[in-house]
Amino acid sequence: MTSTPAPAPYGDLRAQLETLTTEAFRTDLAEIDRLPTAEIARLMNGEDDTVPAAVARQLPEISAAIDAIAERAARGGRLVYAGAGTAGRLGVLDASECPPTFNTDPGEVVGLIAGGPGAMVTSVEGAEDSKELAAADLDALALGPDDAVVGVSASGRTPYAIGAVEHARALGALTVGLSCNADSALAAAAEHGIEVVVGPELITGSTRLKAGTAQKLVLNMVSTITMIRLGKTYGNLMVDVRASNEKLRARSRRIVSLATGASDDEIEAALAATDGEVKNAILVILGGVDGPTAASLLARARGHLRAALEASAPTAARPTGPAPR
Repeated sequence: MTSTPAPAPYGDLRAQLETLTTEAFRTDLAEIDRLPTAEIARLMNGEDDTVPAAVARQLPEISAAIDAIAERAARGGRLVYAGAGTAGRLGVLDASECPPTFNTDPGEVVGLIAGGPGAMVTSVEGAEDSKELAAADLDALALGPDDAVVGVSASGRTPYAIGAVEHARALGALTVGLSCNADSALAAAAEHGIEVVVGPELITGSTRLKAGTAQKLVLNMVSTITMIRLGKTYGNLMVDVRASNEKLRARSRRIVSLATGASDDEIEAALAATDGEVKNAILVILGGVDGPTAASLLARARGHLRAALEASAPTAARPTGPAPR
């Protein structure tokens, strides 16, 4: 009597990984550990050089997702990233950089990582495999239809990211799936699928490399362009910067100078009149208004400096952009 061979451990998952471009084994790099350091560095740099082109191929999908996110954010909705491991950490990083750069409230852009904040530095076993955990994390935010959830997963199969997108979509929120494999389950679950296919990694399956770089580039676009659409910049100047340290206080003065061409005395007076708010100080100088009026004009313009300037200046004197240098 012949016995049936026992199934290979994790056979289904192993078979699934075999189909993923990000998990592919490159025989040409099988002896990379024998190479001189300079040659490994050259190879790695060459691999990284392919990432921007992969992102460029997805620009139509990225742009459509950003426009949809910005539309909801303009109504007061939040941008929420959800991922596990490297993908989750990248989302948390991008979210954490928005308050100092764009003076957003910490609750406006949120990063969720499977396993909670402690997973930023220590792996939480099994957290990435739970769709239910993702749903619970989103429920803790009281997610609504004006919010946008971006599930991030290099493989595009991570249950936590897929679960976040599925639950968010059921609640009526906008959903985006960012992965690095074609025809991913994550993209299929989301309204907007972004699949940046960067190919096999230098180290097989180490998606903190090219895939991580690609995700960082896309998340940079998502947050930055959303903030531009919300009026958080004036031209390419960070006029909503939060001056919380000496460097940022110096930068805020430089931004006012670049926007207005005003003297140092005028800049200091304008910042004093606006409690250090860069955008308001620029409006004081270019619009010829006082601090309270600048605040009122910006409130009516929903924070858009150009619109506030148009409301404050006579047609013949309306400024059209940052001062030429």
